[in-house]
Amino acid sequence: QVQLVESGGGLVQPGGSLGLSCAASGSFSSIRAMSWYREREMVAGITFGGNTYYADWAQGRFTISGDKAKNTVYLQMNSMRPEDTAVYYCNAVYSDYGGGYLEVWGQGTQVTVTS
Repeated sequence: QVQLVESGGGLVQPGGSLGLSCAASGSFSSIRAMSWYREREMVAGITFGGNTYYADWAQGRFTISGDKAKNTVYLQMNSMRPEDTAVYYCNAVYSDYGGGYLEVWGQGTQVTVTS
C-alpha cells in the first residue's frame, strides 16, 4: 500500500503565502505523477518527467514542484485570496511491482484565507 502524508495547511491572510507538501511512502515501483486538488478540481499537477499543469486560476499564483528522490510534491501558494479557502488533497499515481497503475489520495489539509 501507498500512503500520502500532507502538511503545511493553516491560516493565512489575503495576499499572503502558504506552502503545502505531500510525501508518498509505502510499497511501490515508482511515482508517476502527483497533484493537488480542492473541491474535486485539480489545482496543479506534476509528472516526474517534468511536466506541470495548473488550473487557469492557479496559473501565476501557485507553483507546484516535486522531489523525485523523496517522492514528495510541494505546492507554493502566493497572493492568496479568500476563495482559495478549501481542503486541499494530494493525489498520486504510481506503478506497482506488477506493472499496474494505481491511484491514492491523502487525507486532506485545511487552508483558510481570512483577515
